[in-house]
This record gives sequence, structure tokens and C-alpha cells, in this order.
Amino acid sequence: MESFRNMASIGDFDPIHASIPATKVEITISCRNLLDRDTFSKSDPICVLYLQGIGTKEWRETGRTEVIDNTLNPDFVRKFILDYFFEERQNLRFDLYDVDSKSSNLSKHDFLGQAFCTLGEIVGSQGSRLEKPLVGIPGKKCGAIILTAEELSNCRDVVVMQFCANKLDKKDFFGKSDPFLVFFRSNEDGTFTICHKTEVVKNTLNPVWQAFSIPVRALCNGDFDRTIKMEVYDWDRDGSHDFIGEFTTSYRELSRGQSQFNVYEVLNPKKKEKKKKYINSGTVTLLSFAVETESTFLDFIKGGTQINFTVAIDFTASNGHPAQPTSLHYMNPYQLNAYAMALKAVGEIIQDYDSDKMFPALGFGAKLPPDGRISHEFALNGNPQNPYCQGIEGVMESYYRTLKTVQLYGPTNFAPVINHVARYAAPIEDGSQYFILLIITDGVISDMAQTKESIVNAACFPMSIIIVGVGPAEFDAMEELDGDEIRISSRGRYAERDIVQFVPFRDYVDRTGNHVLSMARLAKDVLAEIPDQFLSYMKSRGIKPSPAPPPYTPPGHLLQTQI
Repeated sequence: MESFRNMASIGDFDPIHASIPATKVEITISCRNLLDRDTFSKSDPICVLYLQGIGTKEWRETGRTEVIDNTLNPDFVRKFILDYFFEERQNLRFDLYDVDSKSSNLSKHDFLGQAFCTLGEIVGSQGSRLEKPLVGIPGKKCGAIILTAEELSNCRDVVVMQFCANKLDKKDFFGKSDPFLVFFRSNEDGTFTICHKTEVVKNTLNPVWQAFSIPVRALCNGDFDRTIKMEVYDWDRDGSHDFIGEFTTSYRELSRGQSQFNVYEVLNPKKKEKKKKYINSGTVTLLSFAVETESTFLDFIKGGTQINFTVAIDFTASNGHPAQPTSLHYMNPYQLNAYAMALKAVGEIIQDYDSDKMFPALGFGAKLPPDGRISHEFALNGNPQNPYCQGIEGVMESYYRTLKTVQLYGPTNFAPVINHVARYAAPIEDGSQYFILLIITDGVISDMAQTKESIVNAACFPMSIIIVGVGPAEFDAMEELDGDEIRISSRGRYAERDIVQFVPFRDYVDRTGNHVLSMARLAKDVLAEIPDQFLSYMKSRGIKPSPAPPPYTPPGHLLQTQI
């Protein structure tokens, strides 16, 4: 029963959390006004790209461009293709060298400067084009690097397929089998990752499964010739599903559609070994195959859709007095508290998509100076007319300042801050902006009915809500707001889409005390659903991305081509 090793994972399979890159992005590199290191001619530049590991912080070389002889303004032809994850902070480093010999050892060549950025910064820049000064040689101007990102086209395709089977092996003692299909894509290292499971068709050896759609990248990661493995099982109530057999194919074969090429023999290796006359355990036939191209999250970002990020922080007394080390708001001079960590982890990724980097920051559940009135929607910077802070650093400063001036109080009301953001999101109906509210809280919610009402209303607007729970409280109510299991409703009205993502911070705290890892894990899970929530809004409103601005043509480019 070779394939039982997959059974545990098949039952629990959750396609959202199988880490598939949102897409693949191609990076093109140009430089302007590089340093001249050669005595008799101009420099011969090459660009080397490094990616930083999330936990290790080590820089790994990912690739090199070609060398272009005798120029200070290279437009490199060789491009870098990177997996793009919206929910990760993908740090990049570009190093430039003047190549003086055939040696591949970089220390043998003259260093011309370097630039650091994140992939999100390139993608989130206007027209997905980012220009940065090169740095790294003290006292010298090293010129500039121009980075452009382009999404690979085959990553946006979605395939709709339908399968049936004939004469499958009978596995059940009393009735016929209850068959279902499981699809696996193969990875670079030869292992297989589950990517789709059909429904179970009861009591038949000739099932017809429903048509289903799956992104091409999930099926084969954009590689049309990569092996796709399918396994056929007989479903059992206790989870010990019986293996009927398996076969392999590829996207290229499937794309021929319904034909004699797409009828597959289902083979069971164990049976084949034992029985001399074994032919197969039935056949599976592809009934239909169609490809649809969908607009992606990056299409909208490229077309100029702005992400507006708002933070709301819980200042209720249950957090504990900020001066006490046991408080969740404890102002430790040496390390970030849980609130600051959650804020930084999520904010640093989202800020790449917000062009003005001005973020409204709100607090709730405190008594404010001078008169001690209780507020559930106050500006952290003290200016209700203009609650914006400059960058995530500005939000952090306002947060620390507020801790010193307000009195933690209560109750824990969410509705006012949700309604605050909804007021801004409501009039935006053209897809030009999308709002993300991050609520960081220690716990039990006091205005559950009003909060549900606010969320059901907000689900009609271009917005998503992320709730990070900090501290040891029971967060049962938050799970209910999340709406993954049961769609949230208020007074009999259901939310038109799921817009809330809740995570408890304690699940992400790295046992070894590596905060960088804790923050990366938190951000990854919290932000993973955002592109889908974003697209579900745009799709439901029939909004298409604006065309991207025309690609940048460097000055003097025409001259080069004519000479």
C-alpha cells in the first residue's frame, strides 16, 4: 500500500496553505552612469543577484546577468525569474562588478556598487519600475540601477477539467467502490505535492466527477512537461481509504483535450507484481479541458490600484500596565513587545504597496487626556483630523508615545475602528483603492453583535480585516469572525465574501527566540489570503485592471539600436 504515506495529508489537505508562489516574476535590469574602472575603455559590467534567507539572514547568489563590454549604461538581456509571494518580505541585493578576466570568482573583479530592495518594492512601484542609487563605495557616486518586474504570462492561466473512470476495482465487501481522484504535482527534487482532490462519488465503478478549476501554477508550476501524478482511492468513512491505482501525465498531454491520448490505465503496482494476468484496475478518461486567463493581483497593482493600510491597537486594561514586564504593552528597551512585532511584521510587507507610505493609526479602549473620556477610535498621533503616520516607523513611534499618555481601560469594542475604515472604503467603487485594516488585540470582544454587523456591511466594500490576537486569552469569538468555517452573518444577512483573517500570535512565536522567524511566519499566514480576498471583490464587481503605464524606454536607447 505504497500510497498510504499520503493518506494523512490527503484527509487534511488545505490548498490555501500549500505554499504555492502567487506567481513568477521576471526582473529586467538596467544601469545608468556606472563608475568607470578601466583605464583605456569603459567598464565591462555584470550584475549578480542575491536572495536573503528568511531565518538565516544569509545572502545566497541566485544568478548573474551576461557581461556587457565597454559601457557605463548597460541594459542587461539576461533576466532573473523569481517566485513571488505577496505574503513574504523577499529581500534582494544586486551587486555590480566590472569584469576584468575570465575568472568566475567575484573577488577578482572591481566592485561597482550595490542596491538593496524587496521584490514587493519593485512590484509595488508605479508601472512596476523601481530606480535606486547604487551605493557601497564611500565618497563616490556609483550611478543608478533600474529594476522592472513583469509577471510571467502562463502563471495567470486557470484550467477547467473534468474526468470520469470505467471499470475501477471493487474494493468494498458489500457495495461497489466510492472513488475519488487525488492530483499531485512533481517538485524540482522529484518529490510530489498534493494539489487537488475531487469529490467522492458513492457506490459506483464508473464515476463521473464534477468539473473543477485549478491554477496552472498549482498543477505544474508553469512547467508544461513536468509529471503530474494521479491516484485513485476508494473512500472509507474511517479515513483508511483504499488505494485503487495510479497513473502519470503532464499538462501538455492533458491540453490535447478529450482524445484517445487522454484515456489512462489505472495501475496498482502491488497487484501487478502478484498477478500474472493483471491488466489494470480500470481506466480514467479526460472528458474536457479548457484554459481561462484570469486577472491577477499583480495586474491590478501594476494598473495602479493602491493598497491603503490602517492599524488599530487595543489599549484595554486587560493588557496589563505598560510599566510592568508582564504587560503585553511592556516597553522593553531591548526588544519589541508582541504588539510592536505584529505591527512591524505585517506593516513592513504591506508598505511596499502603498505609494505615499502614510498610514492612519488608531487606538481603542483607553481613557484619553486631558478629561479622561473613553474612546474606541482615537488617533495615535493625537490629531483626529489627520491620523496619518509616516511609514511603519512613524506608526511605532506614535504607538510608544500613546502608551505614555493614555490610561488603559475598556471595554474591547471593534465596531468603531471597522466602521472608520469602511467609511473611507465605501465610496471607492472603481477598483483604484483597496483597504486593509490590521487590528491587534489581547482578547475577548465586548461588542460582538455590532462587530458582526460592521463586518457584514464592510464585506460589500473594497476592504479586508486582519486580526492578530496577542497574549494567552481564549480567542473563540475571533475564530467565529474569521468566517472560514461558517460565513459570518448579522440579523439573518450573510457577508457577501470572507474578509476577516484571524491568527493568534502565540502560534508563531519561535521557540528559540528568533523574532525574525516569528515575524516572517506571522506575516506569511496573515497575508496569504489577502490577494484572493482582493480578487474576489474585483471579480464580484466586474472590475478589470487598468492597463499598466507603457514600459520605460531608457533615454538614448533608440540611438543604440540604430548604430
